[in-house]
Amino acid sequence: MSTPVIELFRRASDLPESDRALLAGLLIESLEAEPDEEVEQAWLAEVERRVAELESGSVQTVPWEEVKARLMKHSDVE
Repeated sequence: MSTPVIELFRRASDLPESDRALLAGLLIESLEAEPDEEVEQAWLAEVERRVAELESGSVQTVPWEEVKARLMKHSDVE
């Protein structure tokens, strides 16, 4: 990373968590191309399908702590 980027990172790291999240979202958004309408519609349909599965009880959620434990068990990340 270049020095200005490192300095920006350090300054951004001092922001409150909500401001860092907002900044991260804005930066990611600035990299994205215009949304593809077909892709957006496909994602909407997928979200609706998954919500319907949850509401019908045909699938069950897994608590984050359990998912995290499984991931940590199978990786070198701590």
